[in-house]
Amino acid sequence: MEAKASPVFALVDVNNFYVSCERVFNPKLEGVPMVVLSNNDGCAVARSAEAKALGVKMGEPWHKLKDLARQHGILAYSSNYTLYGDMSQRAVDVLTTFCPNIEVYSVDESFLQIESVLRLYPSATAMGQQMRERIRQWLGLPVCVGIGPTKTLAKLANHMAKKMTQFKGVCDLHEIPRPKRLELMAAIDVGEVWGVGRRVAARLNDMGIYTVLDLRNAKPAEIRKHFNVVMERTCQELRGMPCLELEDVAPDKQQIMSSKSFGQPITEVTYLCEAISAYVERAAQKLRAQQSLAGGLYVFLRTNPFDPKAAQYSANHHMSFGVPTDDTRLISDLAVQVIKHLFRPGFIYKKAGVMLTGLSEKASYQHDLFSDLAGQQKSTKLMKALDEINDRFGRDSLITASSGYNRTWAMKCSNRSPRYTTCWSETPITS
Repeated sequence: MEAKASPVFALVDVNNFYVSCERVFNPKLEGVPMVVLSNNDGCAVARSAEAKALGVKMGEPWHKLKDLARQHGILAYSSNYTLYGDMSQRAVDVLTTFCPNIEVYSVDESFLQIESVLRLYPSATAMGQQMRERIRQWLGLPVCVGIGPTKTLAKLANHMAKKMTQFKGVCDLHEIPRPKRLELMAAIDVGEVWGVGRRVAARLNDMGIYTVLDLRNAKPAEIRKHFNVVMERTCQELRGMPCLELEDVAPDKQQIMSSKSFGQPITEVTYLCEAISAYVERAAQKLRAQQSLAGGLYVFLRTNPFDPKAAQYSANHHMSFGVPTDDTRLISDLAVQVIKHLFRPGFIYKKAGVMLTGLSEKASYQHDLFSDLAGQQKSTKLMKALDEINDRFGRDSLITASSGYNRTWAMKCSNRSPRYTTCWSETPITS
């Protein structure tokens, strides 16, 4: 019997993803310092290499960067999540042509387990380079590839592929001699390890652990004693012992949240009701996408806590449904009732949101003897039609009347690029 091959993981990461998506359709942005801003054009959530070199920090408020922007010509774009989501899916589609065993870890990162297909390529590095070339040719996106015997080491290898030019965008730890590999680990701060945040890194520093090599050499039992089993597994993975499997299908969410800051302050309950209905639409669509029912609803609203001159107020309320549901209309009606109850005149509201709780699998839900099955079947058909129309013609093509048409409260996106790949009227035109 042929021995089972040891696992080999690859992490493919799009460099500066949001910025790179903007540059695909506007090549004039290449080499220009630029940032992509968060909701309501608040903070820098993506920075080009040129902007990073000028000292722009992740999460820095845009209003604090305007002088620097004028001085160095830094461009700012509003987030275009429709474009980014579509480009992300296209990148995943390309990666599946190399290997079917894939875990979409985030909008710009995917893990692949590649040991079963390596025989098709001269080496793992050659496979990684082909991935880079194909994604660059087909989508125009630059990626780096990290390869290792565990997911944590693949993530570390990806960091090295980005930061160390000698790897030319692809780093396979298997090809690096052990002494050299340990030397590289000793030169990388422990905060770069997957799952080690700023606070954990500070605690590790207090224990005398400053580098990746220090964490690798630490005693797993001691790490577990001071932290948890997750950090113990991280320690083991840095030693080359696989503890984390590939998640082919993302687990269903146990709660679904939908909330945003308003594009402009709200003082009237009518606009709050519209906003909360729109947020329910988003949450309910996600609920149906994972084939779940919600058993409860949490609603909150608040003023701007960062405005010291404004009167402050925040409130929330949770309620349980008599019968679990995924019907946007029913959930929206209840959310509007709650927001009217929470509303207090005389305050300037900045944010509101909803959370669907008590989620259960729709297929396994047991109806009681007195359930209105005919009404539930009609609801299911209506929600299916709603989702199919919005999938085909674009989000918000069909909405509930309660969520409003003008939506003056919607988040700011004054400098958003066109939705090149998903909206016919915004499709790029060549001359």
